[in-house]
Amino acid sequence: MTEPALRAVALTKHYGRHRALADCTLDIPAGRVVGLVGPNGAGKTTLLQLAAGMLRPTSGTIEVLGGRPGSGGEQLAKVGFVAQDAPTYGNLSIADHLRFGASANPRWDHRAAEERIAQLGLSPQHKAGKLSGGQRAQLALTLAIAKRPELLILDEPVASLDPLARREFLKALMGFTAEHGASVILSSHLVSDLERVCDYLIVLVGSRVQVAGDVDDLVATHFRLTGARRDPADLPAGVHVIEESHTERQSTFIVRADGPLDSVEWTADQLTLEDLVLAYMSQAMTTRPVLEPTR
Repeated sequence: MTEPALRAVALTKHYGRHRALADCTLDIPAGRVVGLVGPNGAGKTTLLQLAAGMLRPTSGTIEVLGGRPGSGGEQLAKVGFVAQDAPTYGNLSIADHLRFGASANPRWDHRAAEERIAQLGLSPQHKAGKLSGGQRAQLALTLAIAKRPELLILDEPVASLDPLARREFLKALMGFTAEHGASVILSSHLVSDLERVCDYLIVLVGSRVQVAGDVDDLVATHFRLTGARRDPADLPAGVHVIEESHTERQSTFIVRADGPLDSVEWTADQLTLEDLVLAYMSQAMTTRPVLEPTR
């Protein structure tokens, strides 16, 4: 049986009294392109930094590719990480970045890195500080994929890019996954980007996982039900309400259905991925940060 790309059991992370991630239990299958989405403050960056070995959990466990994140050189070599601000060293040239990557990573593919820089139309002598935001993001992605990681973690890497730069970044990402079969976890607020590249989805709201699964399966089991006003308790068994709204005569429910919806009393419309994500994210409107009691 193939090890999951990431397995978390009751994973929790506190920053002082603030709980950034709460009781997160999750299995992410290997070889998938995973979209991680949720509102600001939901715990996405915390989860990704735990997976990269940049943080240690307060409680619970996390395994990445069968090992403890950041536990040694071999484990670190398996994981590539690109942060939101695509960090690079402004005073160093692109060539300096590639030489540093080669010295720090045992699996480093220098030829692939040089070829990719050439394909981007960049000179190795360019200083990173002189590059555009899109070019810096592409350099950061080049450094990450030239490691030849088994898992590539991307924390909102296209958040500040224009549409063309985002498209080029995602195109390069898909080329890498198609060629090497690596697992990818991509955090983004842009559901349209996730819909283009991801086949697995995790929605994180209020520091807890709300839903996780294959994108096609999730879309196939979530519906908008519209009909005469009624209490959600009157809905058929196996129908789980995510969001509801009511007028004097009509009720509308966003639901997850465990089986077929055969009732003629309702109009059932399948959700788009964006509708599904927004329905779960709307729960954050009533979610507040959890404060632990002062000891």
